Amino acid sequence: QVQLVESGGGLVQAGGSLRLSCAASGHTFYMYDMGWFRQALGKERELVAAIRWSGGSTYYADSGKGRFTIARDNAKNTVYHQMNSLKTEETAVFYCAAATANFGREDSTTTEQEYHDWGQGTQVTVYS
Repeated sequence: QVQLVESGGGLVQAGGSLRLSCAASGHTFYMYDMGWFRQALGKERELVAAIRWSGGSTYYADSGKGRFTIARDNAKNTVYHQMNSLKTEETAVFYCAAATANFGREDSTTTEQEYHDWGQGTQVTVYS
């Protein structure tokens, strides 16, 4: 089990940028694939980006390709989510989550059910 704490959310004007951070506890951060999810009011939670335990593979939902970047620093037990050119419809609570890495595959975890530890979430509000 790993404890996750997100930070970096806030208010941003449409077209602006934010960088979210997620700090993980413990000494086994490298054993987890990490994901960033968002949940808008009245909508289901969705995966926006994921990164393999090694950082060697990433996944982006179509909505964020070219605008979002996920990265991790295993020495600092931290995963980041850089968001550029934000849109008002992307107002949501953003969560980071951890999934036990499957060392037998090369891609990052993209199935929500495989994520077993979650942060408390950080609000991102994009205004026009």
